[in-house]
Amino acid sequence: MTTRISFHASHEQFSPRDLLQLVQSAEAAGFDAAFSSDHLQPWGGAQGHSGFVWSWLGAALQATRRLRFSAITIPGGWRYHPVVTAHAIATLAQMFPGRVPWVALGSGEAINERSVGTGWPGKDERDARLAEAATVIRRLLAGETVTHHGHLHVENARLWSLPETPPLLVGAALSEEGARRVARWADGLLTTNPDLAQLKAIIAAYRSAGGEGKPLHLKVELGWARDDETALREAHGQWRFLLAGRRASEELDSPEDFDAATVAVPPAQIRKAVHVAADPARHVAWLRERLALGLATLDLHQVGRDQAGFVETFGREVLPALRQDIAVAEGPAP
Repeated sequence: MTTRISFHASHEQFSPRDLLQLVQSAEAAGFDAAFSSDHLQPWGGAQGHSGFVWSWLGAALQATRRLRFSAITIPGGWRYHPVVTAHAIATLAQMFPGRVPWVALGSGEAINERSVGTGWPGKDERDARLAEAATVIRRLLAGETVTHHGHLHVENARLWSLPETPPLLVGAALSEEGARRVARWADGLLTTNPDLAQLKAIIAAYRSAGGEGKPLHLKVELGWARDDETALREAHGQWRFLLAGRRASEELDSPEDFDAATVAVPPAQIRKAVHVAADPARHVAWLRERLALGLATLDLHQVGRDQAGFVETFGREVLPALRQDIAVAEGPAP
């Protein structure tokens, strides 16, 4: 399995129009893929954007030639019913064969899902909805006519435009328990954690619960700029909202709430969540430790504002070094 190095197209931080140009630049710089989160709102007011990912994906696939695209979305019946989610996935994958290899499914955050006013249950029910939604989506992508009654309800649903090869349905998890839960239904794991020991524990939990041999996708947060001071300042200003904690993501429902919850976080604390460095070699060393975990995708999220500089610098100095490691790990071609 070849590890693909992915550019993170951050809809929370940049306009959809700017992101189209950035993925074109990422393709030219040598990135293999792009990945996005499906948000209704940004985490904080300083980020300032949040485009509709499904419209953008169609445009981005057309605007590039070889990049593969994936996204994480929430199919539990708030903003999207699983039938609608399956319809969107199938249409993209049918139009662009092989370029939407997987889609990640998650249980959601209040800031995105509570807005539609249909209630916001606890984590156990959200996980149960997620598992049901994954089953419904998988059956629809296989061409079945689906009726389902549980937390979610489906009546005689069928998709008429199907891809030749359905995308894999990957489970998103941020903890060991979450990884064990998604292993029951997922075709792979998407996770993120800056601490290598905790990351290994999450992966081990997934594998032990049924995920052995299935692909691993890792999203990492990086703070890069021309100097360390700028890198730290921008990482704190743009992405300190990660430090609000997982409970906050389940309860806080506006960018203003996240701003208030993190306003007192000292800049140095952002290093707990983001690998901050101006020197590309430091990023290479940090990323190499994660590549050694046997990843299908390594998604690089530059949390700072200088995306063009990041794409150019990492394309020249980071991607070639990582690809050497990937080639060594894979061994000679048979």
